[in-house]
Amino acid sequence: MLTHTFCHIPRLGAHTERELWRSGCRHWDYFLEHSHEFSTGAVSRDEAKRAIEESTEALAERNHQYFADSLSSKEAWRAWPEFGDKIFYLDIETDGGQSGDSITTVGLYDGKEFTCLVKGQDLGDFPDVISRAGMLVTFFGQGFDIPMLKKAFPLVPFDQIHLDLCFALKRVGVRGGLKKIEKQFGIARGDETDGLSGMDAIRLWRQYQRGDDSSLETLIEYNREDVVNLEVLAAITYGKLRDETLGMAGLTPADFDQPSARLF
Repeated sequence: MLTHTFCHIPRLGAHTERELWRSGCRHWDYFLEHSHEFSTGAVSRDEAKRAIEESTEALAERNHQYFADSLSSKEAWRAWPEFGDKIFYLDIETDGGQSGDSITTVGLYDGKEFTCLVKGQDLGDFPDVISRAGMLVTFFGQGFDIPMLKKAFPLVPFDQIHLDLCFALKRVGVRGGLKKIEKQFGIARGDETDGLSGMDAIRLWRQYQRGDDSSLETLIEYNREDVVNLEVLAAITYGKLRDETLGMAGLTPADFDQPSARLF
């Protein structure tokens, strides 16, 4: 969806983007070849062309910072497929406190491998690990995970594209906590972790601190399922937002199969 996006151009809004699509301009490459044929609203054609040239170059260079700056948080979902090879699905657990020292585990899943950084073991490796990410996917990360991590690691820039599924799903009418939404879409958890909550994560950490190593194993598994399940929810969210966004222009994904296809 990213290479069909025009609303990231400064002062070019969703209405003008939809008009471009309806007129047959549905891909960056097509716009660059035929920019003189289309209206770009309040933005001059030259400005729009420069922005798309910059966008094309940034995508080719895997420059996630460019899109983190130019895409609003509301539209971050559009970059999900293109940055799939640089994604971390992220979730933290805490001991119940609000300071950076309260983080007990950070779960990270890149679509293939799960990593859990644990307080007192390897949590200090977080800055090096997160530097490999171009996009973060969280559930309420804007309100909890990222602010907590910024307290713990104030020198980490957190310059990635950030898709927060909590707010993205609300746009398509899906509300509730992560576990409720998982059940709504038939995403199952293991017998050992089914029904556990954030409060249980705090309890498990305290039990581990008292010498129960099995509690840490359960906590890590709970954290693993949190982030692995985010990938499934991200795919669902992307499909729903794509269909809704194109539907507002009277189009479907099939209309974008050919970048230069035009509607008459």
